[in-house]
Amino acid sequence: MQSQTTSRILMIRPVRFSFNEQTAESNAFQDASLAGRPMDQAQADALREFDEMVRQLRASGVEVTVYNDTPDPHTPDSIFPNNWVSFHFSGTVVLYPMQAENRRLERRQDIIDDLAQQFHVSKVVDLTSFEQQGKYLEGTGSLVLDRMSRVAFACLSPRTHPDVLAEFSRQTGYKTIAFHAVDETGKAVYHTNVLMCIGDSFAVVCLQAIQDLDERLMVRQELERLGKRIIEITIEQMNAFAGNMLLVKTTRGQKLLIMSKQAHQSLTEKQIDVLDDYASLQIVDLATIEANGGGSARCMMAEVHLPVK
Repeated sequence: MQSQTTSRILMIRPVRFSFNEQTAESNAFQDASLAGRPMDQAQADALREFDEMVRQLRASGVEVTVYNDTPDPHTPDSIFPNNWVSFHFSGTVVLYPMQAENRRLERRQDIIDDLAQQFHVSKVVDLTSFEQQGKYLEGTGSLVLDRMSRVAFACLSPRTHPDVLAEFSRQTGYKTIAFHAVDETGKAVYHTNVLMCIGDSFAVVCLQAIQDLDERLMVRQELERLGKRIIEITIEQMNAFAGNMLLVKTTRGQKLLIMSKQAHQSLTEKQIDVLDDYASLQIVDLATIEANGGGSARCMMAEVHLPVK
């Protein structure tokens, strides 16, 4: 059975990070007051946060492969590679359709070619043609995967379309659990991975954001069927990126749950105690990246589950 976690993480080092006007309409997690601010300061602060996160992960024993973004074309959100690609234990690489035109420019064949030198890539599933139909599925932002049981959770939104979800299921064999989720204003939650994190034996989830009670029950029952202990978070905690965590392992097999400082500060002592039972908590300060990019720790990491050659 495939492991839920990997010690191999891909990250993209930013060169022109900034507030992305093209994503702000559907991403309520971006701080709109930052629109139009000079890029230089955001880039400098984001680069410092990025480099410190990489340093901490490597010091903890995680294998982090860093690729530098390129200055041109300008890709302000390249720091979030999990939205354009996912890597699977079967040797499959999946490429995803993205809503914002400047995010589509993040896809890089050179990175896949480079990884193929070290890992087996047996198949590339390319879903990007759905962009021509205005239908999107933004990687492991739209999909929260239980890799062990091959179940994909997805909250439907302008960035997560049921037709692409069905094609992902057909091509990969994943069972899909689709539902709707909204924030406190009734706006659709743009990505599933801000309200849900699935570990090997636990799940952090904002059930409160799933207003339809039948859908809420469906998600709860599916997580319980998968054997997950459910740790519920509130919408306020979701807004602090408490759902945007990722469980990884070190080269020694130790489990690490990676989250931002803001996410950690939003948790109660009881929630922290429960999470501590499952993994060591790795806390990174991502204030600039969160405010400008509307994404947090999980979004910055693409897990490389490909088999080693």
